[in-house]
Amino acid sequence: QLQLVESGGGLVQAGDSLRLSCVASGLAFSTYHMGWFRQAPGKEREFVSAITWNGGNIYYADSVKGRVTISRDNAKNTLYLQMNSLKPEDTAVYYCAAGRNIARIKEKEMYNYWGQGTQVTVSS
Repeated sequence: QLQLVESGGGLVQAGDSLRLSCVASGLAFSTYHMGWFRQAPGKEREFVSAITWNGGNIYYADSVKGRVTISRDNAKNTLYLQMNSLKPEDTAVYYCAAGRNIARIKEKEMYNYWGQGTQVTVSS
């Protein structure tokens, strides 16, 4: 069993930056592909970014490309999401997730383990 705990969310103004972290415990973090998803009130949970187990492949949603950087430190069992130039439409609960099927890395259904989420609120 893999446990994931996100942190780093908060209330910021448009244009500010935030760095989210996701610390994993339990099974081998380094063997899992990792993703960030977000869910705004009344909306479906949507893909934000993903990174393969060794960091060799990285993926971004078009809505965040150029403003967000995903990274991982397997020695620290930690996943990161650096978010810059935040916009009000980035307001959501952000979740990290772990899974093993690279072919479906952008699909939330692929992921086996989820964190509890961290709230990001961007004011205009």
